Amino acid sequence: MADRDRNPSQQRAPRPNNSTCSIASFLRKLHSHAPNSGFFISGSILLLLTGVAVTTTIFGVIFFAPLILISSPIWVPIGTVIFISAAGFLSICGFGVVVATTLSWMYRYFKGLNPPGSGRVDYARSRIYDTASHVKDYAREYGGYLQSKVKDAAPGA
Repeated sequence: MADRDRNPSQQRAPRPNNSTCSIASFLRKLHSHAPNSGFFISGSILLLLTGVAVTTTIFGVIFFAPLILISSPIWVPIGTVIFISAAGFLSICGFGVVVATTLSWMYRYFKGLNPPGSGRVDYARSRIYDTASHVKDYAREYGGYLQSKVKDAAPGA
């Protein structure tokens, strides 16, 4: 009676064997949990390419290790010279950039274009001027006192 109430389109397909069923159910679960199948495919391809790259690198090291060991007396001095010359060139370029930036900043500062940090320089200049004027006033005020003390310490001088 239950079979009569069902539509023919709702009837179940014949059940496949156990191994096909478990693989299909695994794939259904995987597909239902996966956010997008494109990510799975892309990740699989990237994992495969990573494995190929690592394997190729290991085989290359194994294959070229004897050649590298035999020719190392040549490569070590050449590598040292190349490293020192590259470091020197990059240092000179870096110092050149620093000098050019400093000269550009000073030019803009003296032309009155107010480059970044000019307010701090002006503040420091005013502090130095104020301190120097305070020291000068202090020396004028107490200079005679110190002169008399020096004469007391050395009366013949």
